[in-house]
Amino acid sequence: MEHQLSHVRADGSAHMVDVTSKDTTSRTSRAQAVVATRPDVVELIVDAGLPKGDALPVARVAGIMAAKRTWETIPLCHPIPLGKITVNFESDAEAGTLRVVTMVKTQGVTGVEMEALSAASTAALTVYDMVKAVDPRAVISDIKVLEKTGGKSGDWVAQNPGDAT
Repeated sequence: MEHQLSHVRADGSAHMVDVTSKDTTSRTSRAQAVVATRPDVVELIVDAGLPKGDALPVARVAGIMAAKRTWETIPLCHPIPLGKITVNFESDAEAGTLRVVTMVKTQGVTGVEMEALSAASTAALTVYDMVKAVDPRAVISDIKVLEKTGGKSGDWVAQNPGDAT
């Protein structure tokens, strides 16, 4: 069975999907991004000891703001009323990683995967911005959706969602 891409017309041009006939349902998405740096830098992040200040609260607010404005930065996304956004951090100083985990919830006609991904990506970018003075070689990776609920396509959870790689 061939699957038609929802954002592409028959002539190949992009368009915004018509969601006006879709049912309003509860929809949730979780996503992650991983910042890899040195163990001592992870300790600085956790202890709020970076030269630029306490990275985690700044990154949390940046992630929330990004989720709320996803439709302004991803051209074919719909503006969605978001009911809840969380941005949390899991540090592993020994491995030198900080995992950003986001969750976005709405009652709506389209999913919130892009909002969760935008929140995770922007929070990770904010952490990078705040650590680059002490580790310009820090790397952001493994940005992905961990799970989604609601909507026509149903619920799913990524295989090994807790893995940072």
